[in-house]
Amino acid sequence: MASRQLKKDDLLKEEIEHLDITRHDVVPLVDAMAKMAFQARNTARAAQIFDTMLADRDCSVILCLAGSLFSAGLKRIVHDMVRSNMVDVVVSTGANIVDQDFFEALGFKHYRGTPLVNDKDLRARRVDRIYDTFIDEDELGICDNTISEIAGGLAPRPYSSREFIEAMGRHLATTGCKVKDCVVLACFEKGVPIFVPAFSDCSAGMGLLHHQWHNPERHVSIDSAKDFVELTKLKIEAKETGVFMIGGGVPKNFAQDIVVATEMIGLEVPMHRYAIQVTVADERDGGLSGSTLKEACSWGKVDVVHEQMVYAEATLAVPLIAGYGYHKGSWKGRAARTFNAFLNEGVLAVAKH
Repeated sequence: MASRQLKKDDLLKEEIEHLDITRHDVVPLVDAMAKMAFQARNTARAAQIFDTMLADRDCSVILCLAGSLFSAGLKRIVHDMVRSNMVDVVVSTGANIVDQDFFEALGFKHYRGTPLVNDKDLRARRVDRIYDTFIDEDELGICDNTISEIAGGLAPRPYSSREFIEAMGRHLATTGCKVKDCVVLACFEKGVPIFVPAFSDCSAGMGLLHHQWHNPERHVSIDSAKDFVELTKLKIEAKETGVFMIGGGVPKNFAQDIVVATEMIGLEVPMHRYAIQVTVADERDGGLSGSTLKEACSWGKVDVVHEQMVYAEATLAVPLIAGYGYHKGSWKGRAARTFNAFLNEGVLAVAKH
């Protein structure tokens, strides 16, 4: 438990280390888990579906991220998946992309902490807590201001979150990224679009608030409907898709709804062929995060031939599922779909791995 004598530097000392799936071949472990029961078997089946998804060369992979994942040590996993052409589109909460990934790209860190602490003491030291993880509030303010500066350098008009995040990647490529495992930069360089449907609900919102407050007449804004249009265009272009959803919430619904959205414009596309969700939410209260993939089939969103719910905490299940997909190697030779180029220019550029 933190003492009132502890200084800020005492609290922000032990850095969170991001797990490297390339160093740990979990295939034998996961295959053994397939012969067990409960969530061990479910996790193994999800891993096998993910490998099948990667082996299907007609399938584009949509990765959905909700919850505090990158601050917990899962950032490098997503980075390596992007670099290895295991992900074609990312749909995320703003916290993962801005407050955590972009934040670390600026040279800042997340630190090992504890929930057994006096949070008023943390507040007095300007230390924010994410369960057992600490973050420097003053450094987070620098991240907010950097977002405002990026906005100030863009032509004043409405942008999709994808367009703005691409500008964030360009900023890192130009000014220098402080880490080697930045997801925003990797996606920028690989042409992988990142959508954050609730973009203002994070440090980006703070930065855009600052930007618009000081530029009331001519400023950058975020068009969430444009996000929906762009992702729907990707579904039409890709046709066959699979979704790997970590957590639930807005990213889950946003990625699933694009199938239904095509009906609004008079087109017909197949449901998501593959679907995996890792969640700790319960379905019985009717909430979205816990709603099953079979339920999504009733809405015409997800097919139920290759679908699997995994009721487990993300830091436990995701390294096994992603690690299995990585070490099985079905991603090798898989073409990168530079969907950013398609959305920016209207032309889908496919690069060889």
